[in-house]
Formats: sequence, structure tokens, C-alpha cells
Amino acid sequence: MLQLFGEFLGTGLLILLGNGVVAGVLLHKSKAQNSGWLVITLAWGLAVTVAVYASASLSGAHLNPAVSFALAIKGDLAWSLFLPYALAQIAGAMVGSGLVYLHYLPHWKETEDADAKLAIFCTAPAIPHTVSNMISEVIGTFVLVFGILAIGINKMADGFGPFMVGMLVVVVGLALGGTTGYAINPARDLGPRIMHALLPIHGKRDSNWGYAWIPVIAPLIGAALAALIFMAIPFPTK
Repeated sequence: MLQLFGEFLGTGLLILLGNGVVAGVLLHKSKAQNSGWLVITLAWGLAVTVAVYASASLSGAHLNPAVSFALAIKGDLAWSLFLPYALAQIAGAMVGSGLVYLHYLPHWKETEDADAKLAIFCTAPAIPHTVSNMISEVIGTFVLVFGILAIGINKMADGFGPFMVGMLVVVVGLALGGTTGYAINPARDLGPRIMHALLPIHGKRDSNWGYAWIPVIAPLIGAALAALIFMAIPFPTK
């Protein structure tokens, strides 16, 4: 149960801070309004760093079903824990996005753009194209998971690993995030999308469920490829 709480806590913090910055940039009358993509990507990386520091000692700080899936493939996580971890991550993401809604409560009514309100909760492609959107999410998640695994085999100062993972998320967002909004995490997209559907958000649109399967399935594919390729490379042992 402590492990599951760690995943719930860490993913909740991740989404509170990550979706929180998107809300700050997009919602009308926010002091951070229109501050742009660089602010969003940098804050998401810092959100990952904070969330990993908060939960690493409890659960290993996966914070992402795709990461848990890759570690199960590698044999570093029991398959019996994969679904409980994923559910805890989704639940944490739901709570985190609910807190974002409460934090910016007066701003929803001040904002007319229903697409922007949806974007605070979940991702959407810049150009809807199923194949290319899938490819983008597969590539982005592959780089994320392969990068995490590579960081893990390098010697570094104690406590420095979470910072490097955060910087990895920043560069994935800057380099690869412009096409789909770089979900690269099924819980990050699905949990908040469910909350968007449930919450009484003023002037909201539908939750775009027709796209919702892509940021769930594609990251799992990318993570599996990253784990398999990583295992096939004969890295020197520490």
C-alpha cells in the first residue's frame, strides 16, 4: 500500500504542477497568461523533478504507466504490480487535475475558449492525423523511457537523478512536444480527461474521447520498444 500511495502522491503532484502551469498560461486574467511554450515545458520538467523527489523512496517514482510497463518488461517490476501502479497513477492524476480546477476556480468563467480549457486537462494534436499522432507519441515516449533507463545506469551524485529526469522531460517537450502536446504518459492524459468530463467547468466542450486512445496506447508501445532495445544493448556494468 505504501508503494501505491507513493505513485498516487507523486502523480498527483506532477499533474497539479504540470497542468497548473498550462492553466496559468491559458486561462484569462491569470498573471501568467500568454507566457508561452517555453514556460510550459520548463515547468513540466520541474514538476517531474519535484514529483520524483517526493515519491522515489516510497515507490520508485514511476508516475507513468508507460514507465511501469517498461520496468515490468525488464523484470524490474512484478507484473502483478503493473495494474495497481497504473490505477494509482491514474487516481493521482485525477486528484491533481481536480486541484488545478479548484486553484483557478474564478478563471474558468472568465475564459471563453473551450479548447483551451480542455488543453489544461489533456492533450490534443496540433494537426489531427491518426498515424502521425501515434508516431509522435511512440517516439516521445521511447525517448523518455530509454532516457530514464540510461540515466539509471550512469554514476552520479546522490539525489541528482530526479533532476536529470526532469531535464529529460524538458528536452522531450521542446524537441518533440509540438505535434501532440507530448502526453508520453497514459495516466497524465486519461485521468485529467476523465475529470474534464466530470467537473462543472463553465463553458466546456466535449472531452475529445475519439482521440483519447492514442495517448494511452502509443506511450505503451514506445515504452515497450525502449525496454526491449535497451535490454538488447550490452551496456557495460557499473
